[in-house]
Amino acid sequence: MTSETREAFGRIGIWSSALHGSRTDGAGRKAIAEAVAELEELKYGTLWIGGSPSVEDAAAVVDATRTVTVATGILSIWDHSAEEVAGRIAEIDATARERFVLGLGVSHGPMVPQYTKPYSSMVAYLDALDAASPPVSSGRRLLAALGPRMLELASDRTLGAHPYLVTAEHTAEARAALGPDAMLAPELSVVLDTDADRARTTARDMLAMYLQLPNYTDNLLRLGFTESDFEGGGSVRLLDALFALGDVERVRARTREYLDAGADHVALQILTAEEGGGGLPRAEWRELAGAFADEL
Repeated sequence: MTSETREAFGRIGIWSSALHGSRTDGAGRKAIAEAVAELEELKYGTLWIGGSPSVEDAAAVVDATRTVTVATGILSIWDHSAEEVAGRIAEIDATARERFVLGLGVSHGPMVPQYTKPYSSMVAYLDALDAASPPVSSGRRLLAALGPRMLELASDRTLGAHPYLVTAEHTAEARAALGPDAMLAPELSVVLDTDADRARTTARDMLAMYLQLPNYTDNLLRLGFTESDFEGGGSVRLLDALFALGDVERVRARTREYLDAGADHVALQILTAEEGGGGLPRAEWRELAGAFADEL
């Protein structure tokens, strides 16, 4: 990976499942376009479209911006064929296409009826992207890799890895597995709330679904957590390891832990109790942009 690629991603990005417009109306799509234009003005390096997006969702964000990198975080290989994905990427304006990165993942067995052999399926998907006309090059894609085999595949066949719901310790392990040259861009969920109990309640509301998915719980067990840490929506130890909870200085400190552990870029997901953990928290995005002015 070149220094230009690292610079294109920037050190700090925004991850949001509310940035895809395929499940909203015209007014919703207009609100997204206005929000991403402001995020670009705030100088965030990369905008990650979460919530199992399509290339179409990402293309709309590309169209609404001018210079910021746009990535899917993460497109499920079960929802869209490689040929469909490659064809849609080819339709994006050639200049704008250089700002788009295809983040891919295998999703989760409980959510995908056809789920089988995730590693082999991802290898086959990457093969199909290579064979497409035009192909999606390895330098324009990355993987939602958690375990050792998928991290190795990310290093060998893509730009790098975008792990979700991981600790700083996992980031250090991922960097060792990927080697020094691959992109490593973990997601970090943030609750800007100085009331510790309330912040942890917001975090637990988000975490509840993920604690039902073996890919995440198996990874956390590998990191030294136990089944007891998953009870009651997540132990304090688990929450404090997975989230940045508190004021902007606490968020800065937690983000620095990931960068110091080997991350090239950290994708911040803002959770708010008022919006059920989602929405377009533009006030919080502005507040964090001010706090990270020296990193943006």
